[in-house]
Amino acid sequence: MLVQFSVKKFKSFKEKQDFSMEAGIGDENLDNIINIDELNERVLKTTALYGANASGKTNLIKAFSAAIMMIRLSNNRQPEEKLLQMEPFAFDENTKKEPCEFEFIFYTNSNKYVYGFKADKEKVYEEYLYQYLSAKPTRIFERTNCNDYKFLQVDEAKLNAIKSQNLENKLFLSTATTWNYDKTRAPYLWFANMIDTYIGGNEFNPYSIEAYNKDDENESLKKFTLKLLEEADIIIKDYNIEIEEAEMDARMIMQLKNMNVPSNVIVPKTTVIKSITMSHEVTDEEGNTKVYNLDLGNESSGTKIIFAMAPILKDVFEKGKLLVIDEIERSLHPNLVEMIIKFFHNAEINKANAQLIFNTHDTNLLSLDLFRRDQIWFAEKDPKKGATELYPLDDFSVRKTENIQKGYLNGRYGAIPFVATGNNLWQE
Repeated sequence: MLVQFSVKKFKSFKEKQDFSMEAGIGDENLDNIINIDELNERVLKTTALYGANASGKTNLIKAFSAAIMMIRLSNNRQPEEKLLQMEPFAFDENTKKEPCEFEFIFYTNSNKYVYGFKADKEKVYEEYLYQYLSAKPTRIFERTNCNDYKFLQVDEAKLNAIKSQNLENKLFLSTATTWNYDKTRAPYLWFANMIDTYIGGNEFNPYSIEAYNKDDENESLKKFTLKLLEEADIIIKDYNIEIEEAEMDARMIMQLKNMNVPSNVIVPKTTVIKSITMSHEVTDEEGNTKVYNLDLGNESSGTKIIFAMAPILKDVFEKGKLLVIDEIERSLHPNLVEMIIKFFHNAEINKANAQLIFNTHDTNLLSLDLFRRDQIWFAEKDPKKGATELYPLDDFSVRKTENIQKGYLNGRYGAIPFVATGNNLWQE
C-alpha cells in the first residue's frame, strides 16, 4: 500500500511535491484508515484531489503512470531507446533540461520500502531502494551518475555482476529482479502488479476482455458485476458476452516497437468481445413479466462505466491494489461516486485494504462525514510561474463540523478558478 508519492520537475511540478496517504492524528472516520499494527502506523484508504482546470490534478495521475510505466517497460528497453514517459517542467530554461524525479514510500509483503529515481528522455541518473528493517531505512542499492552503484556489503559480489547487465536507460530495480535478486523482487512486483491508473481518454472500456473470464467456473465475476449494478440502482437481471477469435494487428504492434514487419510474419490470434447483451425484466400494467434484451451500446453512459469498472473493482478489492483515477465522476451520478468511495471505506468489502486516489470537480463529495480532513487535497497552479503546488485540507484550521464544500466554493482553501464577468470578451 502507498504511504507517500513525491514528484519534481515533471510536467507542471517544478518543485518537489509530496502527496501523502499517511493518516494524521485525528480520531474521526476511523473506518477510512488502515492500521499497520506491527509498525504502529496508519495509512488512508482513499484521498480526493480538487483544483481548478489546468491546475495540475491530472498531471499528478500522469506522474504516477509515468513512473510506473518506466519500471514496467524497463526490461524491454533497447540500448539508447528514448524514455518517452519523462516530460520535464518546461516553463524554465534550466528545469526543461534537467531530469524528472519520482519517489514512492510503500508497504508490500509486510515490509516498508522507499524507492526513487531521476531520469530524462536519455538516461537514468539516480536510483535508490531502501528497506525499513528498523527505525532507519537500510540501503539495498544506490545509483548515482548513471553507472556508479553502492550495494549492501553482503550482496556486493552478486550485484556487481548484475549491474554489468544494466543500461543507462534501464532501471536497476527491474534488471536486478530479472536476474533473480531476492531483495528487489517484492518491491518490483508491487509496481508491476499492484497499481492501476486511469487517465483522461484512457477511460473504462465496457468491451474490455476483463469483463469476460472463461475460467470463472462459479461465475464470481458475473455475480459481482450484477450485484454492483444492483447497488447502483441499475436493475439488470443478467448479461451475456459473445466472444470471437480475431487476428491481432501485427503491423501496429511492430510499429509501436519501432520495428520493421517481416514479410513472413505470422499474425497471432486473440480473443475479443463481439457483443454484450443486457437482460432487463419488465412488468406491464397487467402484472405480466417479460425479459427484454438490449445491446450494451444502447445502455446509458453510467451503466457502461459501472459495468466496465466491475472487473477492475473486483480485482482491486481481492488483491488489495492501489487504484488511481482521473476525474472519477465522468458520466456517473454523485451518489454512485460516493458509493464507490464508501466501498473502499467498508472493511467487509475492502478486506485486503485496497486504496483509491482520484481527482474530481464534484464538490458534493466535500463532506467531513465522508472524508477525514487529511483525505482531501488541493492542487493550485502559480499563474506567474506555471508550477503546481499540492497541499491537504489538514493544513487549514478546519473544525470537524465545518461546511467544507461551502468553504471551498468561497475560496477559503484556494485551488478554485477566479472567473471573470466576460464583459471584455469582445473588446480588442
